[in-house]
Amino acid sequence: MQFNGTQNYIASDSLKLAVNAAITLEKPLLIKGEPGTGKTMLAEELAKALDTELIQWHIKSTTKAQQGLYEYDAVSRLRDSQLGDEKVHDISNYIVKGKLWQAFEANKRPILLIDEIDKADIEFPNDLLLELDKMEFYVYETQQRVKAIERPIVIITSNNEKELPDAFLRRCFFHYINFPTAEEMAQIIEVHHPNVKQDLLAQALQVFFGLRDVNGLKKKPSTSELIDWLKLLLAEDIDAQTLHDKTQKGGLMPLFGALLKNEQDVSLIEKLAFLAKR
Repeated sequence: MQFNGTQNYIASDSLKLAVNAAITLEKPLLIKGEPGTGKTMLAEELAKALDTELIQWHIKSTTKAQQGLYEYDAVSRLRDSQLGDEKVHDISNYIVKGKLWQAFEANKRPILLIDEIDKADIEFPNDLLLELDKMEFYVYETQQRVKAIERPIVIITSNNEKELPDAFLRRCFFHYINFPTAEEMAQIIEVHHPNVKQDLLAQALQVFFGLRDVNGLKKKPSTSELIDWLKLLLAEDIDAQTLHDKTQKGGLMPLFGALLKNEQDVSLIEKLAFLAKR
């Protein structure tokens, strides 16, 4: 299995190397990077490239590691027993399979995405150490051991909201997705907007990277937000000259709501534009 990017996903050489190294080592690939740099999309495109199933486990602050293995639905069993349902005598009817169990049962090596692992409790990664190492777990209610038929390719993403335990990190192959350069960004945009005019693209990139360079910006615009912004510019038929024009109200770019996501950043850009005019 080798990953070389796809038609819809421009992967850097270092990212392709990291993906293939993790596959060879049979270790989870821990991907970090700014939000909007394509961490989740990597798993989606990897599944397409390898023509295999993608099993997605999106982590929330309330997610527990046990939910990835299985859950015992005691409430449903109690209700069925009160109704006299015969299936209550088989406890396996009330075992709800989690995402890891689904991945372990796949006949063809699947992609298992554990998305935004840093959202969960600090103990969450440690609670998965054994299962990700051994690729098996025990179901106490049914006295069965679930073992992976094919060791899944595990992609774990993190937005760096909290530090991950050292014991967990030791078991992963790590890669940080650097923010694309202007040249790399132009290639990414070519995938999503192949018909964009080059003068509009050049001006849009200048505005975008200029925004990212502003000191004090609370939230820098991301790759996905640039793609959305360009889609709006094309839909509204806004040309490069309009983007270049600094005489607009407040000095803000057209459709700035796609790039600036809070009032503090809007106010900062307006203030800088006002000072520049003076």
